Amino acid sequence: MMNGLPYLTAGTGSPLVVLLFTPQAANPTGLARWSTMRMLRPFTEHFTVYVVNRPPGLPPTTTMADLAAVYAAAIKTTFEGPVNVLAISTGGSIALQLAADHPDLVGRLVLGGTACALGPVGKRAQRAYIERARQGRRPSPALADVVTESAIGRRLLRGLLWLSDGGHEDHTDAVTVLHAEDGFDLRGRLHDIKAPTLLIQGDNDLVYPVELARQTVEGIPDARLVVYPGRSHSGTFNDKRFAVDALGFLK
Repeated sequence: MMNGLPYLTAGTGSPLVVLLFTPQAANPTGLARWSTMRMLRPFTEHFTVYVVNRPPGLPPTTTMADLAAVYAAAIKTTFEGPVNVLAISTGGSIALQLAADHPDLVGRLVLGGTACALGPVGKRAQRAYIERARQGRRPSPALADVVTESAIGRRLLRGLLWLSDGGHEDHTDAVTVLHAEDGFDLRGRLHDIKAPTLLIQGDNDLVYPVELARQTVEGIPDARLVVYPGRSHSGTFNDKRFAVDALGFLK
């Protein structure tokens, strides 16, 4: 545990803290762990990668600022000086809040598939996820709307996501994080981020539209945007160019 936070580590070199969203407040296992480490393998050749997760049992009133404070405390007690951060999707929202609230802790910041606020489709889908979870239903089918605009594709994906949830999982921790992101809007605080920042975004991202990505980069004093034409939300950070572009910036 890293100051009470579950984490995975791999590679050698200076530290690179990775923030992702996982349904459970625990280290990913099975296929989820394999796919996470596969995505991060290029980074382990240059850095000691720390995939840091949130602690379980956070209060339901937790905000993004609260989450950022949790990660800030872990970084302070584990590392000497600022660290580079790689963050994806909801993890990127947390990283932006962290960099704004605790600028002394973040060296360079790479973001993938995220922005300073959720777009309307992403907000609607996450609220549906929260509502399904609170009703005791499997929540993940609500996220099909942010993956594809195809009606047939959504129908098929809802079935797959329903199966992926399992029958007895507790989604309380996921609801807490998504509820915190529902109230997240950092547009008025972007100027507080001092870390050199790279945001990589697909121009077909339904969760965080590319226009919000542009607003994010325009508000951060030392930031630039790379847009992958035709890429969806998950297609952005699964693109082969992602690691190349991110490592070029971090190194």
